[in-house]
Amino acid sequence: MSTTHPIRTHSDAEPTGHRAGRREWLGLVLLMLPVLLISVDNTVLSFALPAISLDLRPSSTTLLWIVDIYPLVLAGLLVAMGTLGDRVGRRKLLLIGATGFAVVSALAAFAPTAELLIAARAVMGFFGAMIMPSTLSLLRSLFLDARQRTLAIAVWAGAFAAGSSLGPIVGGVVLQHFSWGSVFLIAVPILVPLLLLAGFLIPESKDPAPLRIDLVSVSLSLLTLAPLVFAIKTLTHDGVGLVGIGALALGLAAGTVFLRRQLRIANPLLDLSLFRHAPFAGSVLANFLAVFSLVGFLFFVSQHLQLVLGLDPLAAGLLLLPGAVLSVAAGLTAAYLVRLVPPRLVIVAGILLSALGFGVIILLRDNLTAGVVALAFGILSVGVGAAETISNDTILSSVPADKAGAAAGVSETAYELGAVLGTAVLGAILAASYRASVVLPEGLGRAETAQAGETLGGALGVAGDLPTAPAAALTESARAAFDSGVGVTSLIAVVLMLVAAVAVHRSMRPSR
Repeated sequence: MSTTHPIRTHSDAEPTGHRAGRREWLGLVLLMLPVLLISVDNTVLSFALPAISLDLRPSSTTLLWIVDIYPLVLAGLLVAMGTLGDRVGRRKLLLIGATGFAVVSALAAFAPTAELLIAARAVMGFFGAMIMPSTLSLLRSLFLDARQRTLAIAVWAGAFAAGSSLGPIVGGVVLQHFSWGSVFLIAVPILVPLLLLAGFLIPESKDPAPLRIDLVSVSLSLLTLAPLVFAIKTLTHDGVGLVGIGALALGLAAGTVFLRRQLRIANPLLDLSLFRHAPFAGSVLANFLAVFSLVGFLFFVSQHLQLVLGLDPLAAGLLLLPGAVLSVAAGLTAAYLVRLVPPRLVIVAGILLSALGFGVIILLRDNLTAGVVALAFGILSVGVGAAETISNDTILSSVPADKAGAAAGVSETAYELGAVLGTAVLGAILAASYRASVVLPEGLGRAETAQAGETLGGALGVAGDLPTAPAAALTESARAAFDSGVGVTSLIAVVLMLVAAVAVHRSMRPSR
């Protein structure tokens, strides 16, 4: 595989004296709109699932795919779309993706069946994959001054982290007044300003000598991700079985073929040579872990706030608002902090703060009040905001400018894999711990036993139909089992964060 790079275009060059003006900063504001939308969409749907269940009556498996199909398609296509943007033009691809995302979101809002909603979510993932790497790679052509670019990326990362944190708040607000389809309709007014103004404020940029996209590699990447996530959920739910083992084997086999193909072909979908550069590899790992911790945390905290503490969706969402603000502030602070200390130390500190957020949950797991949850989420959000900002800046600055789209695709893939696996891994551990700990009252039917033994929400639903004494016993047992699972899940998350902090620190140390 060749390691030479094409001559850069004028728009991709980096003259040291060129500083961004008002037009470039307005372009940044415009680029934040789709970033906020895509990141909000990662978490907002969780608040709409009860209403979707009542309206469309999907099975538990179908409901799972309504959630997971979007980030799976997104993660599988991000690198390919980053490369496509290098080829056809990053602004052009951004506008195509934004148009398609807005149209399909409007259709998803009125989906008459769960199956059509899954299909719409899959297509949203397809168009969303066009948006995210384009926004990040366009920042490089907008901001040629290194310090300004670091600040711009801090704003970008802050918007992404804030969007993920604001998802529950947005969901709580719109669902308080409208049907579940409203969580999809919010895409339309957000994307309209981008479509109208991007041609005036954002210059086009592309790779002057792009490579063609390898569709076989795209297929292999999807064939790797989907079976692996399915295997995680199946093995933790049903135990070791033929279906789970088969899915795991398929995903690993496809992944092996994918990696070997990237090393062999002249136009790899994923340029593995980039990972030989330690700061790039360490930053990608940090990106993955930041979102893994954030989404995994939100998965169980949103349930604890609503089903254990009894808060409504709006109150639960507003409780997390300070964390979202802190995440943005941490990213902006980190952009200046790297002028004084090495970037790797800021990234490692962010990962350790994420671990500390989970640590607060562990220490106070027997008294998880709303204040404790808000404190833990605030600490974690500071860590996520700082780590994301500097890791993204390192990723973009460590590759040639004409490969910015491909590098941004790798960065966004780390984000989306973190979102998928944060829910899949930590959620599966939580569910398994709950099933092992909950004590069910005698006399329940088969359907009631299955429902109460699977999830906290199912147990509370069954308890509503029982006499007072067994209802109270089931409610208490289910809530205790859930919070016990939260403790186990948080402990595993802390261990993962600590190991990752060491790995990132070692990989990003300057070579002698």
